[in-house]
Amino acid sequence: MESEMAKRIAVVGAGMGGLCAAIKAREAGHEIALYEHADSVGGTWRANRYPGVACDVPAILYQFSFAPYPDWSHHYARGAEIHDYTRSLVDRFGLGEVLHLGEGVTRATWDDDAGQWTVETERGETGRFDAIVPALGQLSRPQLPMIEGRDTFAGTMFHAAEWPEGLDLTGKRVGVVGSAASAVQLIPEVARRAARLVVFQRTPNWVVPRNDVAITPEAKALMATDIAMAMKLGAAQRAMIFDQADTFFWQTFQWTPEGRAAFTRTALDHLAAQVADPELRARLTPDYPIGCKRVLICDDFYPALCQPHVTLDTAGIVVIEPDGVRTGAGFHDLDVLIFATGFETTEWNWSMEVVGRGGVSLKEAWRDGPEAYLGIMVHNFPNLFMLYGPNTNLGHNSISFMIERQVDFMLATLAALEREQARSADVTADGQRRFRERIEQKLAGTVWADPHCRSWYKAANGRIYQNWAGNCADYAAETGVLDRDAVMLA
Repeated sequence: MESEMAKRIAVVGAGMGGLCAAIKAREAGHEIALYEHADSVGGTWRANRYPGVACDVPAILYQFSFAPYPDWSHHYARGAEIHDYTRSLVDRFGLGEVLHLGEGVTRATWDDDAGQWTVETERGETGRFDAIVPALGQLSRPQLPMIEGRDTFAGTMFHAAEWPEGLDLTGKRVGVVGSAASAVQLIPEVARRAARLVVFQRTPNWVVPRNDVAITPEAKALMATDIAMAMKLGAAQRAMIFDQADTFFWQTFQWTPEGRAAFTRTALDHLAAQVADPELRARLTPDYPIGCKRVLICDDFYPALCQPHVTLDTAGIVVIEPDGVRTGAGFHDLDVLIFATGFETTEWNWSMEVVGRGGVSLKEAWRDGPEAYLGIMVHNFPNLFMLYGPNTNLGHNSISFMIERQVDFMLATLAALEREQARSADVTADGQRRFRERIEQKLAGTVWADPHCRSWYKAANGRIYQNWAGNCADYAAETGVLDRDAVMLA
């Protein structure tokens, strides 16, 4: 039975974060409305359908701790499987009755007198809620580089996150702009189909072996028939991989060359083992410290580049013309041009407008850069609990763990409101400032702050808005306590 103090909560976005929030908040007795602009749940795993798309976190660690899944085909789950997993959560936890597909939220406005949010949707509907949970992600807005002549290309051109349905690359001359996370996954697949492939690389990336393995039918059958044993073994394996990943943070991202030496050697050995040509190997060797940019985990990217019909062009794109791409090394005739150029990450241009106390929008509050207490709460935006907010991204472990901790923090805060018969929770200006200063001090000691490091983790002003400054155990400790010197209930 619902408590008299149960809250009505609007969760915006039905990716991994929104699904977790909806599931756990309903279990806690709250009334939920889950809004999703698209026609299916899954977030980035719904949107990204390019060939080869997969997660670079082991599946057993990427899935939620409370919802193990028996149908992974490999140690590292494929994108379509993760999309299936998210859809299975809807059925498993009965979210269908609260899920509003094809109905995104356009605006949320705080009413201080009522102590509630007014939510407006794309369908013109409005609703009143005690709390809102923006779960809009950080990697959802495709970014296209500003290259002269980009709009003049006469062939097929698209961003990898907008892969056309039914595209056939057989016999085509294909160009891929980019060589980072999505590129290393799709390039081997494109190389299998295309008559010729040109990869336009601006900066090489550090790549380490994935060593992926298939999960045998026997192992799947065992998990399906002995659920108790599967849960026990899964929890033990998950804990082991989690501890390894958290240790990896200190080995790799602290700003000490000695601490990164072993990891650097692993990457260089992987490159040497897979690329025999010294000239090609030199063009694939980064000149910045490992960990500065996202470390890529892949077994078949380098072999793809070594094939005779594949060219790596590192001379820099000069102009895109109707028939192809001209670089400092010459002209490449192309039928298809694919941009594997990532996402807009540092501007935080949400698809919904959020207006807090005093009529101030979140965009205005963040005009000097996004910040949020624990990556969850923003001063003067009461009862707003964002997921995967500023400074909660990871380079070493699973974001699903971070999301679970953020949802736990939200539920603990709502429970405190109930205990104290209060209406709103807001982080104080001082609490938010102290958190920002503490995390910036910690980030200054990481490789991401290296002045030679340029990455999507760092904004143009040099500040790091994306990443958490420690390991996941640290984050669990910080979010596991409701600091009343930082969070005010009223």
